[in-house]
Amino acid sequence: MRAVLLLAVFVFGRPSATDPGPESLPHATVLVDSDGRRIVIELPAVDLPAASPGGEAMVGIPLCQVIVPLDASLHQSHVELVDYAGRELPQHLLHHFNLTDPDRRELFVPIGLHLLAASKETPAISVPRLLFGLPLERGQRLIAGAMIANTSTVAFRGVRVRLVLGYVPGGRPWPLYRTYPWAMDVQYPLGRPPTGSKAFDLAPGRTERYWEASPAIPGTILGLGGHLHDYGVSLELKDMTTGTVLWRGTPVTDGQGHVVSFPLARFYSWRGLGVHVIPAHRYRLTVVYDNPTGRTIADGGMGAVAGLFVPDWGAEWPAVDPSDTLYQRDLAATILAGKGQMMGHMMGHHADP
Repeated sequence: MRAVLLLAVFVFGRPSATDPGPESLPHATVLVDSDGRRIVIELPAVDLPAASPGGEAMVGIPLCQVIVPLDASLHQSHVELVDYAGRELPQHLLHHFNLTDPDRRELFVPIGLHLLAASKETPAISVPRLLFGLPLERGQRLIAGAMIANTSTVAFRGVRVRLVLGYVPGGRPWPLYRTYPWAMDVQYPLGRPPTGSKAFDLAPGRTERYWEASPAIPGTILGLGGHLHDYGVSLELKDMTTGTVLWRGTPVTDGQGHVVSFPLARFYSWRGLGVHVIPAHRYRLTVVYDNPTGRTIADGGMGAVAGLFVPDWGAEWPAVDPSDTLYQRDLAATILAGKGQMMGHMMGHHADP
């Protein structure tokens, strides 16, 4: 397996009956290539300005609703960026792409399920289509959003971000296992108000942050990948009930602390399916940073993992509870932050030395 993460002003609390829902968002363009067995989700085009010397320009792409066009089981995904003429753009322009299912809950927290979180260091996802697949139903509503970033002095016009999904049509006897994405972030459950941002200010020297919870259902983690920012040292997933470290990952850097990529862990093999987790245990994600700059870096820290999960036999993936306060607040933050992105969000900040 090659693996498998702004601007809004509102009162951060229990949403009212007038708060917008996913149906209020504009529609993404969704294309189906039935011959190639691909679904392409394309977000609206935006212009990406050049950065000032030593700075970075960041542009949020409008949050969109995605209506699933057919019954399918997903087994591949990758993100593409093209300009107004359809020319492929460098992957490093992608800051992040998020795809969320507002009707199913996360494994470790009762908010909407994050189906996919990709960034510039995330490679293409590919799992054996006969074994594993994420089930989607025709008419199912998803939420997609992205941000792009530019550190060069060259502007890019009409940038379009595309999520390309490989699928097996519904109704086939394969895949053998229903697989679902799962995620955990050190800033869970809600992140930083009011937008729910999972970034935190990174102080000089060593920083350690963690978050822990229990899964809603028992099952097996097939593998995972991590996401952190520059000067990140490690991510670790630990079973706090037994004291066992289940996984520890470190980024590939350029020698100066700047993250180039993050290796992906595969737990399944011919000897077994993966790492089993159960609701009776608590699991902790910890991120460690070492900031050598001598100054606090605004939004310089982040720590997240995401991967694939197979529920135990007979265990159904849980739906969300729309009355749950955490769910309501997270959905409101997601949608209203995304609507702020529609106005265009750009910021320039000095690059790390």
